[in-house]
Amino acid sequence: MPTNAAPDETPQTADLASYIDHTLLKPEASREDILRVCEEAAQYGFKSVCVNPLWVSTVHTALKDSGVDTCSVIGFPLGASTTEVKVFEAQGALQDGADEIDMVIDIAAARRGDREALVRDIAAVADAVHETGALLKVIIETALLTDEQKVLACEASVEAGADFVKTSTGFNGGGATVEDVALMRRTVGPDLGVKASGGVRSREDALAMINAGATRIGASSGIAIVKGGNGGSGY
Repeated sequence: MPTNAAPDETPQTADLASYIDHTLLKPEASREDILRVCEEAAQYGFKSVCVNPLWVSTVHTALKDSGVDTCSVIGFPLGASTTEVKVFEAQGALQDGADEIDMVIDIAAARRGDREALVRDIAAVADAVHETGALLKVIIETALLTDEQKVLACEASVEAGADFVKTSTGFNGGGATVEDVALMRRTVGPDLGVKASGGVRSREDALAMINAGATRIGASSGIAIVKGGNGGSGY
């Protein structure tokens, strides 16, 4: 099973599933859609199922005793909620059974170079998440940032006590790139997790991200990735 730390070697196909957060974040997703994704995650041994907060309790119940974690997104997809709202939303998801929280940063703060605001926002959510023993992944939305701003957001995430940094929501103009994953890995060092999300559709895509330093892959195409095919949106 992968940890937060950068992998020492490329995973074999049989191990690739344990890197994947099997993701369904479409607003029109039905309960039947959510349960199908849970069944797939249990069948293939994915690391988690990642859903909007509305579905956390459903996923937590469906995945009981499966070994698959429940993941929820917070401040999604814009990151423009107040810190207090993000904390409240995270606490609700945790109470409903989330094991992991993926929060979107204050993107405007990153673009204006306001490190203090970033740290304050992330740290407040990190404190709430860590009270329950859950993990926090911080979505920096690379498509909207310069390289300098990406480095700032990653450094703020480390300072604030995040467990992972994550490339993208998949909803704001772009997804993960090998170059961004490598930059994020160089910035956070070997011990923090890096999640590549958005546009990862195939086994080749996933392995390229892992080789660049990713320790987690967020994708709706998890089955295609582990079976060696080519999936859909990758979000």
